[in-house]
Amino acid sequence: MNQNYFNYFTEIEEHFQRARGTALFMLSPLDWALIEAWKNSGVPLEAVLRGIDAAFEKWRGRPPRARLQMVNSLAYCAQAVAEEAQSMAAGAPSRREAPPPFSIEDVRRHVQRNRAALRTAGHGDLAQSLERLNLEELYGDLEQLEQRLTAIEEKMIARARAAASEEALFEARRALDQELKPYRGKMSAEQLATLERQFLDRKVLEAAGLPRLSLFYLAI
Repeated sequence: MNQNYFNYFTEIEEHFQRARGTALFMLSPLDWALIEAWKNSGVPLEAVLRGIDAAFEKWRGRPPRARLQMVNSLAYCAQAVAEEAQSMAAGAPSRREAPPPFSIEDVRRHVQRNRAALRTAGHGDLAQSLERLNLEELYGDLEQLEQRLTAIEEKMIARARAAASEEALFEARRALDQELKPYRGKMSAEQLATLERQFLDRKVLEAAGLPRLSLFYLAI
């Protein structure tokens, strides 16, 4: 895995800000959920960056009267990102290897911090699963380490969802519907379903005070 792979979130955030021309623009919960959906679906970082550029190029090509409203969400770029991902998949570019983007000490602190948070939240067994990871060995294969962390995280998310109240899930879905309403026509049913799942996962974890275990969150 290359360095940009683990900088997936920050690379996309900064690229969108540059394309929009507003460095201080803050991404919304919907935007972060969308980035997570792209990441989990295996959309290459380069495809996302190209899609953002293509979407803004199309927007800037419109008549001035059609550009009165700024692009305020990554969701505006969803269709262009999907098209770029399909194009790259057809070309099947080779993956380039690069040195790890963070040190073994960074990884160890990340895992130790999350282990403590899990114990505090009453998930001692999941904390033990993190403790059993041989970080020195897995640091040589960050892809395998990420897969192991993801497996533990998926179990954690399933518990958080099961523990969430119906009212909390309803409010989260209502918040998603409000944010997503202007962009529904730009996404397929599959994309919308994936985005809803990621958005709700983020909400239930935040409500439960649970950490994100993935190495992607070490790079943010």
